[in-house]
Amino acid sequence: MAKHKGRAWHSRLLAAALGVTALAAATSVWTAQAGTADGKQSPAPISSPSASHHDDDRPATEKVAEDIAHASDQGARGVNITIDDGPDPTWTPQVLQLLKDKGVKATFCMVGTQAQAYPNLVKDVVAAGHRLCNHTVSHDVTMDKKSEAYQTKEILDAERMITKASGGVRPQYYRAPGGAFTPFSRKLAASHGMRPLGWNVDTKDFEHPGVDAIVATVKSEISNGPTVLFHDAGGERSQTLAALGQVLPWLREQGYSFGFPVR
Repeated sequence: MAKHKGRAWHSRLLAAALGVTALAAATSVWTAQAGTADGKQSPAPISSPSASHHDDDRPATEKVAEDIAHASDQGARGVNITIDDGPDPTWTPQVLQLLKDKGVKATFCMVGTQAQAYPNLVKDVVAAGHRLCNHTVSHDVTMDKKSEAYQTKEILDAERMITKASGGVRPQYYRAPGGAFTPFSRKLAASHGMRPLGWNVDTKDFEHPGVDAIVATVKSEISNGPTVLFHDAGGERSQTLAALGQVLPWLREQGYSFGFPVR
């Protein structure tokens, strides 16, 4: 995704990760990041995810496409609202209430340690009819530079954490932190029923550019494609809430409908 800032957020996330003994790989730093709308793709070779020690006896999941999704299931005039980095006890409930008030469903890309820390919020997201997306265990934006074993652990451990927190609902998408996709990570996620998910409009709400700037970005860039990126964690999100309150009715006025990314 885009650059996240705030050392306090990094400290909380790292502390959560270190408290889970199974997550030795989650020691990577929550660092400043840069991404593109399509996500970075490493030329690293693809090896078979079936060789991973993370395979277990769970029922086989639906296989989905490996390429990075952007389109909406609502067609050419559809918009996908995506909310990253939570759940957060302060901001996620407020985002959920706003979405309910506006009659909009969204896709929540959750960090594994956050889902584990706030399972009731994960259940609230599911109960409200939104979809879940795997955003890895520790939000390491340098994943595309790490080993396949590391990528596997980050993705599949997060899948387990989110699924457990939700009460058994699996994430339907995988969004690489900072767009740090690799051919291997896309193949692995797809083999577990998680469609790789990109974005077309980066609101840069994490930078606190001001409500007017966030709204203007959506209005000027929605012609680039339907998937819009917001955040409900990683810092103070009052600007995000205010901007969503303006953007959602504006999109409806322009003839857009709200849906989910294609799978």
